[in-house]
Amino acid sequence: MVDDDRLVLATLAHGLSEAGYEVIDADNGDDAILLAREHRPDLALLDIRMEGISGFDVAAYLREHCKMPFMFLSAFTDSDTVRQVQELGAVDYLVKPLDIGHIVPAVRAVFDRIRAGAAVPLKPVAPVASSVLALSPLSAMAVGVLMHRFSLPRHAAVDRLKRMATSAARSMDDEAERLLEAVERLAAPTGG
Repeated sequence: MVDDDRLVLATLAHGLSEAGYEVIDADNGDDAILLAREHRPDLALLDIRMEGISGFDVAAYLREHCKMPFMFLSAFTDSDTVRQVQELGAVDYLVKPLDIGHIVPAVRAVFDRIRAGAAVPLKPVAPVASSVLALSPLSAMAVGVLMHRFSLPRHAAVDRLKRMATSAARSMDDEAERLLEAVERLAAPTGG
């Protein structure tokens, strides 16, 4: 698993370990490639945009030199990113913010397909993900806040944000901005 956000990396690596998987983690693409060559893991989970070597670069290397399946975990959902993910031959593509409850079943499904001897092509983006694909970065961040604050799965957090926006007669982005500003105010140090 590689992600340059160490908190995300530690959280997801811990969750996967708790689910029974042996996890080798790296916080940059260079280390990910070295570790993949040394340990030959059965699956790589890659962030896309990182300092230095991108997840796309790591994936291309793993595909060409290690013949290793990989999946992406990324906050980026634009059409160019989705196209590159598919062209590289990822076995799955999950949209951040994610909790371990989303990742473990996806990893399990990939391993089930591998054990069944099935080719492991990227499945079409699931309906839940496609509704998330329509979210702006601002709304996606607000959804992440709602997921964390209320322990909601992604689809329930999206629905909650939509209901909040409708109730306040605002667009989802306007409601997301209001929510994120409130979180920033709460997190700001108080004077005195």
